[in-house]
Amino acid sequence: MPLIYADLVWLLNFCFDAMLLWLAAIMLKRRVRLWRLMLAALFGSLLVLLVFTPFAYMMSHIVTKLIISFFIVWICFGFSRFRFFIENVLAFYFATFVMGGGMVAFHFLLQSELTMYRSGWISHSTSISWLFVVVMFPVLWMLSKAQMGTIREKKLRFEHIIDVRVTCFGQTVLLKGLVDSGNQLRDPLTNTPVMIVEWQPFAHMLPAAVLQMIHKCVYTDDIPSEWVSRMRFIPYRAVGVEQQLLVAIKPDDVQWLDDKRWMSVNKALIGFSPATLSADGEYKCIVHPHIVMSQAS
Repeated sequence: MPLIYADLVWLLNFCFDAMLLWLAAIMLKRRVRLWRLMLAALFGSLLVLLVFTPFAYMMSHIVTKLIISFFIVWICFGFSRFRFFIENVLAFYFATFVMGGGMVAFHFLLQSELTMYRSGWISHSTSISWLFVVVMFPVLWMLSKAQMGTIREKKLRFEHIIDVRVTCFGQTVLLKGLVDSGNQLRDPLTNTPVMIVEWQPFAHMLPAAVLQMIHKCVYTDDIPSEWVSRMRFIPYRAVGVEQQLLVAIKPDDVQWLDDKRWMSVNKALIGFSPATLSADGEYKCIVHPHIVMSQAS
């Protein structure tokens, strides 16, 4: 008969409950007091000890598990309103399923690999060892925490990405634009906000002389006459780069999509960047915040 150490079972469950609650707080960006988190983990872990009592049958019932999880979440996050409480419960369940499913997946993955290459040495038992759980749980927790941070960053960026269309000489280009509050670039003469775009989507309409100026930042007299009145040179300074001139044009029209309605921009210049603005192609232009704020107001 195997020997079971109740104190180790309690300690393991206490640590797991605490880390699951912490992961749920990270997902929902909740500010949790440490003493509440520890008290909730202590409550959940002490109930595990009922497995070693005649009341063990109660712990296996789904209603008991639901009630215990509700109490754990209530102790940790409190109860301000019903929706707030349900969000916390679902996040706690999600963290539990992610961690549990991840450990099972890694277990069977590693077991199949070891069985394939060392079939003469490893046992084919499907039981998950305590050592595996103790090692893999923190690893999966850190991976999940890092992934949650990436998801939040992506969500934050996509909340500020809008559809933009630029019309020049009767040709329209559709772009994904990032509304960046750090972009305060304006024409020093007219105070017109400048929207920075990648040059590639406009390559089919730009004359060779203009493309040469974009890449070399050197003025040339070969610009077609219809482009001369549209051309602007905007001084700008980037981080770690000396002051340069950005080649810009005055378009016929600039619009951005507000929900399902296209909003026209009264004044805007289009500055061409010779470099790629987004490494993963999420957006092709950086929208001046004044362009969006002025129209929204």
